[in-house]
Amino acid sequence: MAEVTLTATTGRPTGSSASRRLRAQGQIPATVYGMGKDAVSVTVTRADLRRAMTTEAGVNALIRLEVEGFDTEYALVKEIQRHQVRRDVTHIDLLRIDPEKAMVLDVPIILTGEAKKVTGGGGFIDQKLSTLRVTVRPDSIPTELTAVISNMDVEEVLTVADIVLPSGVTTELDPG
Repeated sequence: MAEVTLTATTGRPTGSSASRRLRAQGQIPATVYGMGKDAVSVTVTRADLRRAMTTEAGVNALIRLEVEGFDTEYALVKEIQRHQVRRDVTHIDLLRIDPEKAMVLDVPIILTGEAKKVTGGGGFIDQKLSTLRVTVRPDSIPTELTAVISNMDVEEVLTVADIVLPSGVTTELDPG
């Protein structure tokens, strides 16, 4: 997985009205925390954030965070807050991580193929699990996990055991 570089600036004023002014200027308020260090309030440019989040990895992108006055750190997006109506990003939380240690996160499950026996038999595909919680090193985070449904028949069930996990990726979820 390729890392994405995101530049942030410190010294942002806190509070609702200050945050609104920042957003009007194309800046997104953010908080960087984790790994036993103090939380830092920063701002990132809306365009840079969009560029970082629209990579193939999406919200699981490994971010190389360059904050002025601090060492370069690695982070993952922990939470994205959005406007209720416009869906614009209003705030992000970035979690510092150690790129050498395995971590737990959710990866989307994508169904591939067409289950002709199911649809031809009057059935439909009901996906109960859309993400899978996995343990993986940050440099090996998969973009998605795939489950092939082409050979499925009516009343057949795919389980976690049927999902092929890439090398270095494990899950604690029951295979059944």
